Amino acid sequence: MKEFREPSFADRQAAAAKARQAQIEKARAKAPANDPQFAEKQAARLAAAEARDARAAERKLQKRAAQEQAEAARAAAEIARVAAEKEAEHARKLAAAEAAAREAADLVARKAERDARYAARKARKK
Repeated sequence: MKEFREPSFADRQAAAAKARQAQIEKARAKAPANDPQFAEKQAARLAAAEARDARAAERKLQKRAAQEQAEAARAAAEIARVAAEKEAEHARKLAAAEAAAREAADLVARKAERDARYAARKARKK
């Protein structure tokens, strides 16, 4: 029976090189470039990627258009709100002016009544 011999560094290095070479050969055999349908698959992938990019661009355009439309609607709503505020302020000022005019007229009427009472009192004393 042979005695067990521990492999030397050179033996281990050679075995590792053989294993590495075997893995490389195995990988080359499985490489997709060797597949006869590789070009067709690659073309299909490329077409799918282009279609996906086109759909993404279309969605982006639709989103941008929707954002612009929403911004226009917000601007129109803001303009309408400002106009309504101006109209309400004008109505408040008009109501305040009318109230002031009524108050002034009421004050004049009360003064006229008071003056009439005073004149009547003076007339009775005479």
